[in-house]
Amino acid sequence: MTPARFDDLRQHADILRLRNGKRVRLRFVEPADAEALQGYFRSLTGSSRHNRFLGAMSELSKTELEHFTHAGIDDRFSVIATVSIGGSETIVGEARYAFDADSDSLEFGLSIDDRWQSQGIGSAILSNLQCRAAAFGAKRLFGDTLRSNAAMIGLARTSDFAIRHNPDDWKLVRLEKTVDAAPQAIPCVSWRLAAQQIAQHGAA
Repeated sequence: MTPARFDDLRQHADILRLRNGKRVRLRFVEPADAEALQGYFRSLTGSSRHNRFLGAMSELSKTELEHFTHAGIDDRFSVIATVSIGGSETIVGEARYAFDADSDSLEFGLSIDDRWQSQGIGSAILSNLQCRAAAFGAKRLFGDTLRSNAAMIGLARTSDFAIRHNPDDWKLVRLEKTVDAAPQAIPCVSWRLAAQQIAQHGAA
Protein backbone atom coordinates (compact mmCIF):
# COMPACT_ATOMS: atom_id res chain seq x y z
CA MET A 1 0.00 0.00 0.00
CA THR A 2 1.16 3.51 -0.78
CA PRO A 3 1.71 5.59 2.39
CA ALA A 4 -0.97 8.18 3.07
CA ARG A 5 -0.23 11.74 1.89
CA PHE A 6 0.38 13.96 4.88
CA ASP A 7 -0.08 17.17 2.93
CA ASP A 8 -3.76 16.13 3.05
CA LEU A 9 -3.83 14.60 6.53
CA ARG A 10 -1.78 16.96 8.67
CA GLN A 11 -4.67 19.38 9.14
CA HIS A 12 -6.86 16.66 10.65
CA ALA A 13 -6.48 15.45 14.22
CA ASP A 14 -8.66 14.21 17.04
CA ILE A 15 -8.81 16.08 20.35
CA LEU A 16 -8.99 13.75 23.34
CA ARG A 17 -10.41 15.15 26.56
CA LEU A 18 -8.99 13.71 29.76
CA ARG A 19 -10.74 13.27 33.11
CA ASN A 20 -9.03 16.38 34.48
CA GLY A 21 -10.23 18.49 31.55
CA LYS A 22 -6.89 18.62 29.75
CA ARG A 23 -6.86 18.30 25.98
CA VAL A 24 -4.54 15.91 24.15
CA ARG A 25 -4.14 15.99 20.38
CA LEU A 26 -4.04 12.64 18.57
CA ARG A 27 -2.71 12.65 15.02
CA PHE A 28 -0.98 10.42 12.52
CA VAL A 29 2.80 10.25 12.77
CA GLU A 30 4.58 12.05 9.93
CA PRO A 31 8.09 11.44 8.55
CA ALA A 32 9.17 14.74 10.14
CA ASP A 33 8.34 13.22 13.56
CA ALA A 34 11.08 10.58 13.31
CA GLU A 35 13.57 12.26 15.66
CA ALA A 36 10.94 13.21 18.22
CA LEU A 37 9.39 9.73 18.16
CA GLN A 38 12.76 8.05 18.60
CA GLY A 39 13.44 10.43 21.50
CA TYR A 40 10.09 9.49 23.02
CA PHE A 41 10.90 5.79 22.99
CA ARG A 42 14.37 6.40 24.39
CA SER A 43 12.87 8.43 27.24
CA LEU A 44 10.59 5.59 28.38
CA THR A 45 11.79 3.54 31.31
CA GLY A 46 13.29 0.17 30.47
CA SER A 47 10.21 -1.50 31.92
CA SER A 48 7.83 0.56 29.75
CA ARG A 49 9.82 -0.19 26.58
CA HIS A 50 9.91 -3.88 27.51
CA ASN A 51 6.13 -3.89 27.97
CA ARG A 52 5.52 -2.01 24.72
CA PHE A 53 7.70 -4.21 22.52
CA LEU A 54 7.31 -7.46 24.49
CA GLY A 55 11.05 -7.68 25.01
CA ALA A 56 14.25 -5.74 25.59
CA MET A 57 14.72 -2.76 23.25
CA SER A 58 16.47 0.57 23.70
CA GLU A 59 15.21 2.28 20.53
CA LEU A 60 13.61 1.62 17.16
CA SER A 61 15.83 0.32 14.39
CA LYS A 62 16.11 2.45 11.26
CA THR A 63 13.67 0.16 9.43
CA GLU A 64 11.18 0.12 12.30
CA LEU A 65 11.34 3.90 12.60
CA GLU A 66 10.67 4.18 8.87
CA HIS A 67 7.58 2.01 9.23
CA PHE A 68 6.33 3.92 12.26
CA THR A 69 6.56 7.26 10.47
CA HIS A 70 4.93 6.30 7.15
CA ALA A 71 1.20 5.61 7.39
CA GLY A 72 -0.15 2.74 5.34
CA ILE A 73 3.02 0.64 4.96
CA ASP A 74 1.93 -3.01 5.34
CA ASP A 75 -1.56 -1.69 6.20
CA ARG A 76 -0.25 -0.36 9.52
CA PHE A 77 -0.78 3.08 11.01
CA SER A 78 0.82 5.00 13.85
CA VAL A 79 -0.59 7.88 15.85
CA ILE A 80 0.93 10.09 18.53
CA ALA A 81 -0.75 11.83 21.46
CA THR A 82 0.73 15.26 22.03
CA VAL A 83 0.36 18.21 24.39
CA SER A 84 1.72 21.73 24.12
CA ILE A 85 4.44 22.45 26.69
CA GLY A 86 6.07 25.85 26.57
CA GLY A 87 4.72 26.34 23.07
CA SER A 88 6.26 23.11 21.78
CA GLU A 89 4.41 19.94 20.76
CA THR A 90 5.47 17.12 23.10
CA ILE A 91 4.70 13.43 22.56
CA VAL A 92 3.08 11.86 25.63
CA GLY A 93 1.84 8.62 24.09
CA GLU A 94 1.61 6.61 20.90
CA ALA A 95 -0.30 3.76 19.33
CA ARG A 96 0.14 1.54 16.29
CA TYR A 97 -2.60 -0.52 14.70
CA ALA A 98 -3.37 -2.73 11.71
CA PHE A 99 -6.57 -4.10 10.19
CA ASP A 100 -6.86 -7.75 9.15
CA ALA A 101 -9.73 -8.15 6.68
CA ASP A 102 -9.69 -11.96 6.91
CA SER A 103 -10.62 -11.89 10.60
CA ASP A 104 -12.41 -8.50 10.63
CA SER A 105 -10.04 -7.51 13.44
CA LEU A 106 -7.95 -4.47 14.29
CA GLU A 107 -4.79 -5.23 16.28
CA PHE A 108 -3.12 -2.52 18.36
CA GLY A 109 -0.23 -1.72 20.65
CA LEU A 110 0.30 1.47 22.65
CA SER A 111 2.45 3.19 25.24
CA ILE A 112 2.17 6.25 27.47
CA ASP A 113 5.09 8.37 28.68
CA ASP A 114 5.86 7.29 32.26
CA ARG A 115 5.48 10.88 33.46
CA TRP A 116 1.98 11.12 31.97
CA GLN A 117 0.51 7.82 33.10
CA SER A 118 -2.62 7.62 35.28
CA GLN A 119 -4.09 10.76 33.72
CA GLY A 120 -6.56 9.06 31.39
CA ILE A 121 -4.50 9.25 28.19
CA GLY A 122 -4.45 5.47 27.71
CA SER A 123 -8.23 5.22 28.15
CA ALA A 124 -8.78 8.08 25.69
CA ILE A 125 -6.54 6.44 23.08
CA LEU A 126 -8.30 3.07 23.48
CA SER A 127 -11.65 4.77 22.97
CA ASN A 128 -10.32 6.51 19.86
CA LEU A 129 -8.96 3.22 18.49
CA GLN A 130 -12.46 1.76 18.72
CA CYS A 131 -13.61 4.57 16.40
CA ARG A 132 -10.84 3.72 13.97
CA ALA A 133 -11.67 0.01 14.13
CA ALA A 134 -15.29 0.77 13.31
CA ALA A 135 -14.18 2.89 10.34
CA PHE A 136 -12.58 -0.24 8.90
CA GLY A 137 -15.72 -2.24 9.58
CA ALA A 138 -13.80 -4.33 12.13
CA LYS A 139 -15.83 -6.53 14.45
CA ARG A 140 -13.06 -6.98 17.01
CA LEU A 141 -10.30 -4.87 18.57
CA PHE A 142 -7.45 -6.70 20.26
CA GLY A 143 -3.89 -6.41 21.49
CA ASP A 144 -1.37 -8.66 23.23
CA THR A 145 0.59 -7.75 26.33
CA LEU A 146 2.85 -9.47 28.83
CA ARG A 147 1.16 -11.23 31.74
CA SER A 148 3.35 -9.13 34.00
CA ASN A 149 2.08 -5.82 32.53
CA ALA A 150 -0.42 -5.07 35.30
CA ALA A 151 -0.91 -1.44 34.21
CA MET A 152 -1.99 -2.36 30.67
CA ILE A 153 -4.20 -5.20 31.86
CA GLY A 154 -5.83 -2.88 34.39
CA LEU A 155 -6.37 -0.22 31.72
CA ALA A 156 -7.98 -2.80 29.42
CA ARG A 157 -10.30 -4.00 32.17
CA THR A 158 -11.52 -0.47 32.94
CA SER A 159 -12.16 -0.03 29.20
CA ASP A 160 -14.34 -3.18 29.16
CA PHE A 161 -11.87 -5.42 27.34
CA ALA A 162 -11.97 -9.15 28.00
CA ILE A 163 -8.67 -10.68 29.20
CA ARG A 164 -8.00 -13.99 27.44
CA HIS A 165 -5.20 -16.50 27.04
CA ASN A 166 -2.92 -15.81 24.09
CA PRO A 167 -3.18 -18.85 21.77
CA ASP A 168 0.44 -18.65 20.64
CA ASP A 169 2.52 -17.56 23.64
CA TRP A 170 1.94 -18.41 27.31
CA LYS A 171 3.87 -15.31 28.42
CA LEU A 172 1.20 -13.08 26.85
CA VAL A 173 -2.45 -12.34 27.43
CA ARG A 174 -4.87 -11.09 24.80
CA LEU A 175 -6.97 -7.98 25.41
CA GLU A 176 -10.10 -8.18 23.29
CA LYS A 177 -13.26 -6.18 22.75
CA THR A 178 -16.18 -6.42 20.35
CA VAL A 179 -16.61 -3.34 18.13
CA ASP A 180 -20.25 -2.38 17.73
CA ALA A 181 -20.07 1.32 16.81
CA ALA A 182 -21.88 2.32 13.64
CA PRO A 183 -19.37 3.71 11.08
CA GLN A 184 -21.54 6.74 10.35
CA ALA A 185 -21.34 7.73 14.02
CA ILE A 186 -17.53 7.73 14.19
CA PRO A 187 -16.19 11.02 15.60
CA CYS A 188 -12.61 10.40 14.41
CA VAL A 189 -12.27 13.11 11.77
CA SER A 190 -8.70 12.25 10.84
CA TRP A 191 -9.46 8.60 10.33
CA ARG A 192 -12.56 9.22 8.19
CA LEU A 193 -10.39 11.14 5.75
CA ALA A 194 -7.65 8.50 5.76
CA ALA A 195 -10.15 5.69 5.21
CA GLN A 196 -11.58 7.54 2.20
CA GLN A 197 -8.12 8.02 0.70
CA ILE A 198 -7.22 4.38 1.16
CA ALA A 199 -10.52 3.21 -0.36
CA GLN A 200 -9.93 5.46 -3.38
CA HIS A 201 -6.39 4.13 -3.76
CA GLY A 202 -7.62 0.54 -3.62
CA ALA A 203 -10.25 1.19 -6.30
CA ALA A 204 -7.76 2.86 -8.65
